[in-house]
Amino acid sequence: MNTEQLLRYIGGVWDDSIVPTLCEYIRIPNKSAHFDKEWEKHGHMDAAAELMRKWCEANALPGMKTEIVRLPGRTPLLYIDVPATGDSARSSKDCVLMYGHMDKQPEFTGWNEGLGPWTPVIRNGRLYGRGGADDGYAVFGSLLALRALAQQNIPHARCVILIEGSEESGSPDLPAYIDALADRIGEPSLVVCLDAECGNYDQFWCTTSLRGNLTGTLRVDVLREGVHSGMASGIAASSMRIARSVLERVEDSSTGRIKLEALHANIPEDRLKQARAAAAALGTEVYRKLPLVDGMQPMDKDPAELLLNSTWRPTLSVTGVDGIPSLPNAGNVLRPYTAFKLSFRVPPGVDPERAGQAIKDTLERDPPYGAKVQFLADPGTGGWNAPSTAPWLEAAMSSASKSFFGRDAMYMGVGGTIPFMGMLSDKFPKTQFLVTGVLGPQSNAHGPNEFLEIETGKKVTACVAQVVAEHYKRK
Repeated sequence: MNTEQLLRYIGGVWDDSIVPTLCEYIRIPNKSAHFDKEWEKHGHMDAAAELMRKWCEANALPGMKTEIVRLPGRTPLLYIDVPATGDSARSSKDCVLMYGHMDKQPEFTGWNEGLGPWTPVIRNGRLYGRGGADDGYAVFGSLLALRALAQQNIPHARCVILIEGSEESGSPDLPAYIDALADRIGEPSLVVCLDAECGNYDQFWCTTSLRGNLTGTLRVDVLREGVHSGMASGIAASSMRIARSVLERVEDSSTGRIKLEALHANIPEDRLKQARAAAAALGTEVYRKLPLVDGMQPMDKDPAELLLNSTWRPTLSVTGVDGIPSLPNAGNVLRPYTAFKLSFRVPPGVDPERAGQAIKDTLERDPPYGAKVQFLADPGTGGWNAPSTAPWLEAAMSSASKSFFGRDAMYMGVGGTIPFMGMLSDKFPKTQFLVTGVLGPQSNAHGPNEFLEIETGKKVTACVAQVVAEHYKRK
């Protein structure tokens, strides 16, 4: 492999074709079904799928098949099958499965002047807009990696690219597609996922674990209707105080530690070592990547502990609230209820159903003053811990990082959730995983000012190409 030629070719296609197409993609407000109940009527998901299909067909490799698969009542899935090249004696079922998604998070607030979720803007080598990095680029980068190999006549195994439409809703539609397409997919020996983080933009980062996610709504009712606060306060307890009280049973408000053992897991020794190595490489960037307000300090001074907090320890975030008027509409009223949307991140190995029941039992037990306290849990998603990395894959990732980033590859857990990984691990326990991405410092997926660092996208694409080439040569 001529690595200079490979990166030059990939860079040219990114500049001339991928970036303009990503700009079109960013303009499509294809919010995930959880956030757009009428997604089918609005047609944005179909528009995104069609945009990707057209690009793939325009850049097709010999014998490649491209199809938008639609199961009734489910978001569309883009299916691409690229034939193997080189040794035809390999099993036809063996493949590299390359994964990404086309659905997006909602707009959110706080975008800087001149930026917006559906307005693509390029500044200082970064493409701003919702979904470019998370992870609209995945289908283009995956296919381009294979085209770059073909340009140098470098063989690869059969490759299947799956781009789903429900990842940001917890991938509820994906299992049905995996089952429906099982015979066509075959048996992947390598999964490449481009939906993860990178600790910095200077190295090739490989994700070794993902936390699971449990969400639900806590609601506390104290009155049938709002009452003048001068008349009711001191007689009826406020729903906010009761909510604070029951949440304290679950989370220590002074430290953030989750008190329920059902949400904790033992951290494997190899993951501890990887977290320490990543912390040594990143230093204070572990927390400086966040847009902390002036004076705000991280929860621990040790970067390794912060990485473990965000990857192998459970946490609670309150992501939504109801029953509270906006400030201009806040009268002197003791409100009848308070409701919080709770999001628990749980480490790999935690049973989401058992954990959800433990949360419900704890929050609803012995409600203060006999108030009505309810926790309604959504379907949970378990975490994922990658299998031991095969020697060929470890060597390939290391070589690729040095070829295109000039530094060693790094490994770390990620605090987010990709349901597909656990699903694939259960179905194909012998599969190797390359989970990586371009979501580096300040890239802010799901929030305002999300961006894709274009040069990192090019280098990650090149790394994927080299790993897929090495996969073909593995013993």
